[in-house]
Amino acid sequence: MSRRLFHTLFVLMMFVSLGLADEKSLPRSSPEAQGVSSKAVREFVETANPKIDTLHSFMLVRHGHVVAEGWWKPEAPNKPHVLHSLSKSFCSTAVGLAVAEGKLSIDDPVLKFFPEDAPEKPSDKLKQMRVRDLLTMSTGHENEPKFTADESWVKTFLMHPVPHKPGAHFQYNSPATYMQSAIVQKVTGQTILDYLKPRLFDPLGIKDPTWMSSPQGISTGGWGLMVCTEDIAKFGQLYLQKGKWNGQQLIPSSWVEQATSKQVSNGSDPARDWDQGYGFQFWRCRHGAFRGDGAFGQFCVVLPDQDAVIAITADTKDMQAELNVVWDKLLPAFHYVALPANAEEEGQLKKTLSNLTVPENHAPNSLKLPGK
Repeated sequence: MSRRLFHTLFVLMMFVSLGLADEKSLPRSSPEAQGVSSKAVREFVETANPKIDTLHSFMLVRHGHVVAEGWWKPEAPNKPHVLHSLSKSFCSTAVGLAVAEGKLSIDDPVLKFFPEDAPEKPSDKLKQMRVRDLLTMSTGHENEPKFTADESWVKTFLMHPVPHKPGAHFQYNSPATYMQSAIVQKVTGQTILDYLKPRLFDPLGIKDPTWMSSPQGISTGGWGLMVCTEDIAKFGQLYLQKGKWNGQQLIPSSWVEQATSKQVSNGSDPARDWDQGYGFQFWRCRHGAFRGDGAFGQFCVVLPDQDAVIAITADTKDMQAELNVVWDKLLPAFHYVALPANAEEEGQLKKTLSNLTVPENHAPNSLKLPGK
């Protein structure tokens, strides 16, 4: 092979490689080209920055294009961030995929999967608990089971009292999400991390995700997943597109519809985003939106009416205030037609987003995790 031919082939391979890499990232666009006001987005950042203690990253996707993105240093685009309970939405996706593959049904009794860990005389209510009740946080528990490092987490869950009828009583329950993870591992022979890799993470270009495990080697499910900000945005975009990605149906659209619809009531305050109903490990929001969320302000907010996704990572104790700024400042930013180009405002927005820093005096919040 001549040197010239070798060089030509090498250059072609590099272009192919770069093209494949680009396919794994969301396309970029100016805000105005996608009907978003640069000025309004900048005002969101300038309002949220001093008000929310403390933001770590922000990405806004409109019509499938990233139109604004920023990281508060030392956070960075390629730095994985702990999702806390935003992990739950990924875990329920594994359940949905296993259901689609015929591995289980959401109407299966939970005890079906763990006869060896069941109490000697299980209560009638425990016998009635279904996979559906795990997904909707309506297991019938009065409070969360307490996991320890010394006992099987599945056995601890099944030994916990079930005073309420499953399906009739919403009670936030991270161990219930762990049970979903354990069930998927039981029926597939893989942790949900490994199970999701070829089915979700690889197609979306989510590189090297990590997920905490229990002492029994089961992905924790309800917490402990770490990915990057754009990965959160891609996940939201996938759900916005009813489970379709690059022409491939990764998640059945029927599952997306079920998971993001109100399956159980969880309150009645019209001004509170935690009272709008709960799906399959997704929260309903005001303004027709739905979200996955995690402690201290990790958000994947999907707005079907605006064809938009908002990904935020943070370290704040006031998550409702964080969402309030989204509704107050970002909703007015959306327009249904493209806006005239505005180089000056776009430049100011980029400047604002490139000069963000976590305050030096910020004391990181901590969370006591189950089993710790």
